[in-house]
Amino acid sequence: MTQNAFLAAIQKITAGALPLTEMIAAAQQLTKAGQSDYARQLYQVWINFNGEDPLLFVASFNYSTLLSQLGDEAGAEAALQAALAQNPDFAPARINLGSALERRGAAKEAVEQWKTGVERLSTVTGDAIEYKITLLKQISRVFSDNLQHESAEAALRQCLDLNPNQRDVSEQFAAVRLAQCKWPIAAGAPRMTRGEFVAKFHPLSACAYGDDPYFHLGLANDYVRKLAASANENSDRRDAPIGEGRRLRIGYVSSDLRSHAVGYLMVQLFEAHDPSAIEVFAYYCGIPSEDGIAQRIKGAAEHWIDIRSMSDDEAAARIAADEIDILVDVNGHTRDARLGVFARRPAPIQVNWLGYPGTIGSPFHHYIIADDWIIPENLERFYSERVLRLPCYQPNDRKRIVAERGQTRSEAGLPEGAFVFCCFNAAHKLTRFSFERWLDILRQTPDSVLWLLDYGAETNKRLAAYASERGVDGARLIPAPKLANPHHLARYPLADLFIDTIPYGAHTTASDALWMGVPVLTLSGRSFASRVCGSLVRAAGVPELVCDTPDAFVTRAIALATSDKVTLASYRERLLANRDSCTLFDIDALARGIEQLYRHMADEYRAGAMPRPNLRGLEAYLDIGAEYDHDAAEIGLAADYEGHYRTALATRHRARPLLADGRLLSEAEIGAAAPPAIARQNEARAA
Repeated sequence: MTQNAFLAAIQKITAGALPLTEMIAAAQQLTKAGQSDYARQLYQVWINFNGEDPLLFVASFNYSTLLSQLGDEAGAEAALQAALAQNPDFAPARINLGSALERRGAAKEAVEQWKTGVERLSTVTGDAIEYKITLLKQISRVFSDNLQHESAEAALRQCLDLNPNQRDVSEQFAAVRLAQCKWPIAAGAPRMTRGEFVAKFHPLSACAYGDDPYFHLGLANDYVRKLAASANENSDRRDAPIGEGRRLRIGYVSSDLRSHAVGYLMVQLFEAHDPSAIEVFAYYCGIPSEDGIAQRIKGAAEHWIDIRSMSDDEAAARIAADEIDILVDVNGHTRDARLGVFARRPAPIQVNWLGYPGTIGSPFHHYIIADDWIIPENLERFYSERVLRLPCYQPNDRKRIVAERGQTRSEAGLPEGAFVFCCFNAAHKLTRFSFERWLDILRQTPDSVLWLLDYGAETNKRLAAYASERGVDGARLIPAPKLANPHHLARYPLADLFIDTIPYGAHTTASDALWMGVPVLTLSGRSFASRVCGSLVRAAGVPELVCDTPDAFVTRAIALATSDKVTLASYRERLLANRDSCTLFDIDALARGIEQLYRHMADEYRAGAMPRPNLRGLEAYLDIGAEYDHDAAEIGLAADYEGHYRTALATRHRARPLLADGRLLSEAEIGAAAPPAIARQNEARAA
């Protein structure tokens, strides 16, 4: 639209001859033509001349959107306030105003706006229901971000009651129940059976819910199929040759290259990489951060590219343009992951490592990096990717900062003469079964306490009450307020023994404890998340602290707190003495090891021997895992785990024939499980 057309539109407005719809269309044309300031003026003049128009609130709402696009957040907020003054029941304005308030740090006021919006939606219409769901989602998200899980759960429950078919809401509902230790986790989801609810868990929540790697694989694959369904997987696919005699181009994609558990682990790897062997690209997709960890990574990585504001198409195109040979997914199924970027296959080789404790279950991740404890050969069938191994899969920062002065026991609220068990894992990792094992230990070590992260007043009270009901004074559970990492590390030596959780054990938390000389007792299961801690403890040089049964875990903890304190002291001495020589903290060896794995991947690619992810028949594994009541029994520690799945698969096969899947269903097993008529036909063919 030309300047003359703009002036003509202004003349029509002043003459009362430009309807709202025509004004909006004209403003859109101006914006597309790069004349956003003219569009802004058009809105201003129309609003000034149409103060009595019944659709004035629509103009104010659209005007706020334009101002937000122009970066005028204060003006956009004022326009939204005006829209609501003109029509207090206009839910879209209420939704956006809450978001504007949240962006400027007024989270409490944002929630009040959204609550008001919910209260004003009294008329039952399709639009009203959708608006109400959106408002409730916004409310729950802010509550969750501020650790107000009880309030978040209430909002999510209302969302599911309105529409139970919202996978994202089901995922959040499960997550907030896990974060509150609300056992049984899968109970009480509105308008869904337990199995329907569990089948909609987020893959990361499933890792904490049950030690069930077949279920994890099926769920992850289902999640990928639904989340990446709209991705044009061939849009930026690169099958470019990887030349020999040059540096490999390695891209790391992560939202956590900052003061985050993953950032703490990876920071020195960027400093230890051999720049003569690989060219490192860091693609950052997390929250804005300029903390010390982020600054170190930016300084060490050869290229730092912020892809937060890029669409998946744009980010994939950038990665393809950078001619990345190997793209490493350091998020997997975690917050702010960019699965859609990987779905577009912008690199010839794509790898799952470190950020997510399990299989991605996708057709576009070729390798997973682990070690021989986390994924021994006999457990490879739980993963869609080809398994490659380091001596220990986890990097560590030898330059981590520890405060010069730690707390005294008195300052930490710990009794002076007590034996201090500790676990600083997040609340969502704590299952009823792990907690009851801890209570068994506390009952048999009366002079002990359990030092836990402060999970918030509601959850702390819930756990204390649960303990008291089972004969353990809830006051023996002592919360540790969250501290900045250097001060958190400095208080670790106040603990005598770290006792782990399963199925999602200590990862970065275990490395921190071992670095500070605190022995870590762990129980390894079958899944990735349940075996990481065992890997770290072994790599630190104390394999005796890795247990293989719940009874062994409880018995060993009791002994180390009572009759075997000399041995416990020797573990502490060994950990401190081995810090400079053990595998766990040898970052240079890990850097050389992972660089060698990258060369191996490139060699396989050049030879045409790239792995093909095995995704056959995973719907059946998902169904079987979702049907199992993980709140009632620990399937991963059961001796007949494989048998449970074999039996369930055979039942399904008899009802509806399944294809061989390369895991539990071989051709022979399918024949053995076939219905009698089919079995006779197979025998006749064989004869």
